[in-house]
Amino acid sequence: MKPSNLFLCRLGVEADFVKVLDFGLVKARADQSSLTTTGAIAGTPAFLPPEMAHGGVVDGRADVYSLGCVGYYLLAGRHVFERPTALATIHAHATAAPPPLPESVRAGVPPALETLLLACLAKDPAGRPPTALDLEERLAAIAADAPWSRGDADAWWARHAAPTDAFTLPRHAPLPGPQ
Repeated sequence: MKPSNLFLCRLGVEADFVKVLDFGLVKARADQSSLTTTGAIAGTPAFLPPEMAHGGVVDGRADVYSLGCVGYYLLAGRHVFERPTALATIHAHATAAPPPLPESVRAGVPPALETLLLACLAKDPAGRPPTALDLEERLAAIAADAPWSRGDADAWWARHAAPTDAFTLPRHAPLPGPQ
């Protein structure tokens, strides 16, 4: 899980719908020679959970860790661990405590959000929210000073989205393919 796998979309009338897309998995299935081998690490070092670096059991809490890395990146404007090499970055994820958010962004972040973010970055999977649903519930419980409303989302999409009729065939056009 990394920012480039997350696509902010609009689904019907639901704004701010996030799709998770990972084309690396598709490539791995198409090209069997590139599948992960025993002892190899697959993933982007900046978002790699510690259990992958240790070769431990990987479950859904690994995605919670990676989402914590994404959240940190979105709030701080930098990765949790910025090291000169991929190996040093992986080592930091496996061994180093995540730093608190930089002071420059902490003033605008509810303390409960930073606490939850750091819980997502726990080295021990048992210290993280156990599921994405639990994480969602915990996030929803955090009051924001300036909450994002449905009206805010609709206004953003009105300014930035392509018109929906750009993807709709005119009523008089025949459907493509044999009829």
